[in-house]
Amino acid sequence: MFFALITDEINIAKIRENIFNLSDEELIKSAKLLNLVPIPSNKYELEELIKNISPDYEKYPTTDKRIQLGKKLFFDPRLSRSGIISCNTCHNLALGGVDGIGASTGHKWQANSSHLNAPSVYNAVFNARQFWDGRINHLKEQAKGPLQANVEMASSSDDLVAKIKSIPEYVDEFKKAYSNDIDIDFDLIAASIGIFERTLITPSSFDEFLEGDINALTSTQKQGLKLFINKGCVMCHNGINIGGAFRGFGFNRYQYVNYGDFRGNENNRVKVPSLRNVAKTAPYFHNGSVWTLVEAVESMARIQLAIELSEEEIKDIIAFLKSLSGKMPQIVYPELPASSDETIRPRLDY
Repeated sequence: MFFALITDEINIAKIRENIFNLSDEELIKSAKLLNLVPIPSNKYELEELIKNISPDYEKYPTTDKRIQLGKKLFFDPRLSRSGIISCNTCHNLALGGVDGIGASTGHKWQANSSHLNAPSVYNAVFNARQFWDGRINHLKEQAKGPLQANVEMASSSDDLVAKIKSIPEYVDEFKKAYSNDIDIDFDLIAASIGIFERTLITPSSFDEFLEGDINALTSTQKQGLKLFINKGCVMCHNGINIGGAFRGFGFNRYQYVNYGDFRGNENNRVKVPSLRNVAKTAPYFHNGSVWTLVEAVESMARIQLAIELSEEEIKDIIAFLKSLSGKMPQIVYPELPASSDETIRPRLDY
């Protein structure tokens, strides 16, 4: 039996070499050995996982009132200087959690100066690091960046706090969500948005397969998974988010390298994007210059793995990638509280 060949030190090369000869049950075992991790179907296990991986969970535990408050803030365009841009503008929950354009566009219709593409907010709680350069490690701190960035929502922390405090219904909701004597500050506003974002999780048929349902994937999707493992895609795209690690990117082999000026972090590494819902989140890569999964798969094979895939192999891998399209949480657009006479008015000036 193949698994008898695997010692305590996992022989990754042996797994990849033998992957096409495995039964469905052995394929599941191999995928898990290669750190492909399912989203738990048990809601208590899932919440415990989120608790363990969220750096601010102990200070800001998830509650229903905090989720509903965070959802309103996520959709509220008044958090932007112009009054027309919300978190949902770039992370549109109806579009797979992205904006569907190459370079995200913000205040005064400015495109991101580095031509950066907005990653999906769905399943972002599972990312060990946030942003393409990984400079932040949790959702609360990530939320603070776009709120204040001049090319995004262009607010100041003081203005944001003043706006929230000027809206009586928001003040009341913060008290109900936290405590009657709570001090509403920028940290708490961002934390509330992050608490809502913790709920944006999309379990898929691939998770059902990893949890033991061998019929959750089609035969073509299973073949695509085997190719995904055999060709080496799994070496970067793994973990519960099927991405999220940091790797060097072959900028010198990337045909769209001149779109924008982003070249990774200080070590020239780029966060590997999650492949969950990838069929819904075009365009692809950090600068949003690739619009089809065919080109994306072909490019990654050539740029990162130095191999060429056949048309049939690309087709099968894409079939597997489509199994990562998950069940979206039902989002009802919230009714936002009315502004007061003291609420800071929208401004387009700098």
